[in-house]
Amino acid sequence: MTATPTVTPRQLEIMKYIRDVRARLGYSPTMQEIGDHLQLTKVTVFEHVVALEKKGLLHRGPKHSARSLQLSPEFIFHDEGQPRLKLLGRIAAGSPIEAIENPDSLDLEKMFAPDQNTFALVVAGQSMIDDQITDGDFIVCRRADQPRNGQMVVATLSDGQATLKRFYHEKGRIRLQPSNPAYQPIYVKDVDIQGVVVGVVRKI
Repeated sequence: MTATPTVTPRQLEIMKYIRDVRARLGYSPTMQEIGDHLQLTKVTVFEHVVALEKKGLLHRGPKHSARSLQLSPEFIFHDEGQPRLKLLGRIAAGSPIEAIENPDSLDLEKMFAPDQNTFALVVAGQSMIDDQITDGDFIVCRRADQPRNGQMVVATLSDGQATLKRFYHEKGRIRLQPSNPAYQPIYVKDVDIQGVVVGVVRKI
Protein backbone atom coordinates (compact mmCIF):
# COMPACT_ATOMS: atom_id res chain seq x y z
CA MET A 1 0.00 0.00 0.00
CA THR A 2 1.27 3.50 -0.80
CA ALA A 3 0.16 6.99 0.09
CA THR A 4 -2.77 8.03 -2.10
CA PRO A 5 -4.89 11.19 -2.45
CA THR A 6 -7.33 9.65 0.06
CA VAL A 7 -4.77 10.45 2.75
CA THR A 8 -4.86 14.17 3.45
CA PRO A 9 -1.63 16.10 4.06
CA ARG A 10 -2.60 16.51 7.73
CA GLN A 11 -3.31 12.79 8.11
CA LEU A 12 0.07 12.02 6.55
CA GLU A 13 1.73 14.39 9.04
CA ILE A 14 0.06 12.53 11.89
CA MET A 15 1.20 9.16 10.55
CA LYS A 16 4.76 10.36 10.05
CA TYR A 17 4.88 11.76 13.57
CA ILE A 18 3.65 8.45 15.02
CA ARG A 19 6.25 6.60 12.95
CA ASP A 20 9.07 8.90 14.00
CA VAL A 21 8.20 8.82 17.71
CA ARG A 22 7.96 5.03 17.69
CA ALA A 23 11.32 4.78 15.92
CA ARG A 24 12.94 7.17 18.41
CA LEU A 25 11.33 6.10 21.69
CA GLY A 26 9.85 2.67 21.04
CA TYR A 27 6.26 3.66 21.83
CA SER A 28 3.52 5.75 20.23
CA PRO A 29 2.69 9.35 21.11
CA THR A 30 -0.59 10.19 22.80
CA MET A 31 -3.25 12.14 20.94
CA GLN A 32 -2.43 15.14 23.14
CA GLU A 33 1.25 14.91 22.17
CA ILE A 34 0.31 14.68 18.49
CA GLY A 35 -1.87 17.75 18.88
CA ASP A 36 0.86 19.69 20.69
CA HIS A 37 3.42 18.80 18.01
CA LEU A 38 1.17 19.70 15.06
CA GLN A 39 -0.62 22.56 16.84
CA LEU A 40 -3.99 20.82 16.65
CA THR A 41 -6.67 20.33 19.27
CA LYS A 42 -7.04 16.88 20.76
CA VAL A 43 -10.54 16.70 19.23
CA THR A 44 -9.15 17.36 15.76
CA VAL A 45 -6.47 14.71 16.21
CA PHE A 46 -9.14 12.24 17.34
CA GLU A 47 -11.18 12.94 14.20
CA HIS A 48 -8.16 12.30 11.97
CA VAL A 49 -7.32 9.12 13.89
CA VAL A 50 -10.86 7.81 13.43
CA ALA A 51 -10.68 8.60 9.71
CA LEU A 52 -7.34 6.78 9.39
CA GLU A 53 -8.76 3.80 11.27
CA LYS A 54 -11.65 3.61 8.80
CA LYS A 55 -9.11 3.58 5.96
CA GLY A 56 -7.22 0.73 7.63
CA LEU A 57 -4.05 2.80 7.94
CA LEU A 58 -4.06 3.17 11.72
CA HIS A 59 -5.07 0.84 14.53
CA ARG A 60 -5.64 1.25 18.24
CA GLY A 61 -5.24 -1.42 20.90
CA PRO A 62 -8.34 -3.22 22.19
CA LYS A 63 -8.48 -1.05 25.30
CA HIS A 64 -7.69 2.17 23.39
CA SER A 65 -4.89 2.99 25.84
CA ALA A 66 -3.12 6.33 25.52
CA ARG A 67 -0.14 4.92 23.59
CA SER A 68 -1.85 2.15 21.61
CA LEU A 69 -1.73 3.80 18.16
CA GLN A 70 -0.19 1.46 15.57
CA LEU A 71 0.47 2.13 11.89
CA SER A 72 -0.54 -0.43 9.30
CA PRO A 73 2.60 -2.43 8.37
CA GLU A 74 1.44 -2.36 4.74
CA PHE A 75 1.68 1.43 4.48
CA ILE A 76 4.89 2.58 2.78
CA PHE A 77 6.03 6.17 3.23
CA HIS A 78 7.63 7.82 0.22
CA ASP A 79 10.63 8.90 2.30
CA GLU A 80 11.54 5.33 3.29
CA GLY A 81 13.12 4.33 0.03
CA GLN A 82 16.67 5.06 1.19
CA PRO A 83 18.99 2.05 1.69
CA ARG A 84 20.48 3.36 4.94
CA LEU A 85 19.63 2.21 8.43
CA LYS A 86 18.31 4.69 10.95
CA LEU A 87 20.88 5.49 13.61
CA LEU A 88 18.62 6.35 16.53
CA GLY A 89 21.03 7.06 19.36
CA ARG A 90 22.85 5.27 22.18
CA ILE A 91 21.95 2.10 24.07
CA ALA A 92 23.39 1.24 27.49
CA ALA A 93 25.49 -1.87 27.92
CA GLY A 94 26.10 -1.11 31.60
CA SER A 95 23.54 0.38 33.92
CA PRO A 96 20.37 1.41 32.05
CA ILE A 97 20.38 5.01 30.82
CA GLU A 98 17.85 7.25 29.17
CA ALA A 99 17.85 6.81 25.41
CA ILE A 100 19.85 9.68 23.92
CA GLU A 101 18.56 10.91 20.61
CA ASN A 102 21.24 11.48 17.99
CA PRO A 103 19.57 11.15 14.57
CA ASP A 104 21.94 10.09 11.83
CA SER A 105 22.27 7.29 9.28
CA LEU A 106 24.47 4.23 8.95
CA ASP A 107 24.97 2.81 5.45
CA LEU A 108 25.06 -0.98 5.77
CA GLU A 109 23.45 -1.82 2.44
CA LYS A 110 26.17 -4.32 1.58
CA MET A 111 25.78 -6.18 4.88
CA PHE A 112 22.05 -6.11 5.58
CA ALA A 113 18.74 -5.65 3.79
CA PRO A 114 17.41 -2.51 5.48
CA ASP A 115 13.69 -1.97 5.86
CA GLN A 116 11.40 -0.12 8.22
CA ASN A 117 11.86 -2.83 10.88
CA THR A 118 15.67 -2.56 10.99
CA PHE A 119 17.60 0.06 12.94
CA ALA A 120 21.01 0.72 14.49
CA LEU A 121 22.18 1.89 17.92
CA VAL A 122 25.52 2.92 19.38
CA VAL A 123 26.61 0.88 22.42
CA ALA A 124 27.55 2.78 25.57
CA GLY A 125 29.20 0.60 28.23
CA GLN A 126 31.00 -2.70 28.71
CA SER A 127 28.41 -5.14 30.09
CA MET A 128 28.31 -7.19 26.84
CA ILE A 129 32.06 -7.41 26.34
CA ASP A 130 32.13 -11.22 26.64
CA ASP A 131 29.91 -11.24 23.54
CA GLN A 132 32.58 -9.16 21.80
CA ILE A 133 30.44 -6.03 21.99
CA THR A 134 32.13 -3.02 23.50
CA ASP A 135 31.64 0.69 24.04
CA GLY A 136 31.30 2.57 20.74
CA ASP A 137 30.23 -0.44 18.66
CA PHE A 138 27.15 -0.28 16.44
CA ILE A 139 24.49 -2.94 16.91
CA VAL A 140 22.03 -3.66 14.11
CA CYS A 141 18.59 -4.72 15.33
CA ARG A 142 15.37 -6.03 13.88
CA ARG A 143 12.12 -5.11 15.60
CA ALA A 144 10.62 -7.99 17.61
CA ASP A 145 8.59 -8.14 20.80
CA GLN A 146 8.77 -11.88 21.55
CA PRO A 147 12.44 -12.93 21.65
CA ARG A 148 13.69 -16.45 22.30
CA ASN A 149 15.64 -17.28 25.44
CA GLY A 150 19.27 -16.35 25.03
CA GLN A 151 18.77 -13.77 22.31
CA MET A 152 20.43 -10.40 22.71
CA VAL A 153 17.76 -7.73 22.94
CA VAL A 154 17.17 -4.01 23.23
CA ALA A 155 14.90 -3.75 26.26
CA THR A 156 13.05 -0.73 27.65
CA LEU A 157 12.31 -0.92 31.37
CA SER A 158 9.21 0.40 33.11
CA ASP A 159 10.95 3.70 33.94
CA GLY A 160 11.66 4.33 30.24
CA GLN A 161 15.35 3.47 30.45
CA ALA A 162 16.85 1.23 27.78
CA THR A 163 19.51 -1.46 28.01
CA LEU A 164 21.25 -4.12 25.91
CA LYS A 165 21.20 -7.59 27.48
CA ARG A 166 20.50 -11.27 26.80
CA PHE A 167 16.86 -12.22 27.39
CA TYR A 168 15.76 -15.14 29.57
CA HIS A 169 12.16 -15.87 30.52
CA GLU A 170 12.11 -17.53 33.95
CA LYS A 171 9.27 -18.62 36.21
CA GLY A 172 7.41 -15.49 37.25
CA ARG A 173 10.06 -13.07 35.97
CA ILE A 174 12.36 -12.02 33.15
CA ARG A 175 16.13 -11.98 33.52
CA LEU A 176 18.17 -9.51 31.48
CA GLN A 177 21.65 -11.02 31.61
CA PRO A 178 24.87 -9.07 30.98
CA SER A 179 27.86 -10.76 29.38
CA ASN A 180 30.39 -9.43 31.85
CA PRO A 181 30.81 -10.85 35.38
CA ALA A 182 31.35 -7.33 36.73
CA TYR A 183 27.66 -6.54 36.09
CA GLN A 184 24.59 -7.95 37.82
CA PRO A 185 21.52 -9.31 36.00
CA ILE A 186 18.36 -7.20 35.90
CA TYR A 187 15.19 -8.98 37.06
CA VAL A 188 11.80 -7.62 36.00
CA LYS A 189 8.20 -8.83 35.88
CA ASP A 190 7.63 -7.33 32.46
CA VAL A 191 9.69 -5.49 29.87
CA ASP A 192 9.17 -3.83 26.51
CA ILE A 193 11.39 -5.50 23.89
CA GLN A 194 12.25 -3.12 21.06
CA GLY A 195 14.20 -5.59 18.94
CA VAL A 196 16.75 -8.36 18.74
CA VAL A 197 20.39 -7.89 17.73
CA VAL A 198 21.20 -9.24 14.28
CA GLY A 199 24.63 -7.74 13.75
CA VAL A 200 27.51 -5.74 15.18
CA VAL A 201 29.67 -3.19 13.38
CA ARG A 202 32.91 -1.86 14.82
CA LYS A 203 34.93 1.06 13.53
CA ILE A 204 38.65 0.56 14.15
